Amino acid sequence: MHMKQSDHPHGPPIVSVTFELEDAAALTGTDQKQWTCMGGEGESLLELALEHGINIEHACGGVCACSTCHVYIERGMDQIKEATEEEEDRVEEAPAIQRNSRLACQCEIKGTQPIVVRVPSWNRNAVKEVPH
Repeated sequence: MHMKQSDHPHGPPIVSVTFELEDAAALTGTDQKQWTCMGGEGESLLELALEHGINIEHACGGVCACSTCHVYIERGMDQIKEATEEEEDRVEEAPAIQRNSRLACQCEIKGTQPIVVRVPSWNRNAVKEVPH
């Protein structure tokens, strides 16, 4: 399933978001393990990643119906919206949860300070169909 561009407005891209990729080749097709992108208020981390060629898994299309976009917020948790109860329920389904576990589709930027996100190496949908 592919995520469509959000229909709500975003602020100007003034927030530095660094994605640390444990398996860069699987997510980007490159060996580059660290990607820094500029995001805006109201933009989700998943949307920002996808816009910059970082294919964080999102089996449900980014609607908080699965846990495939599970990431770790290494810095800047106070720069994104707080988790809802619905998100917390989904995060509990993800492997290797930690205190800083979030769903990238639900992490909307709200502040202006840098954010660092670690994408675990197992962040892949093992049942994703490959086009023939």
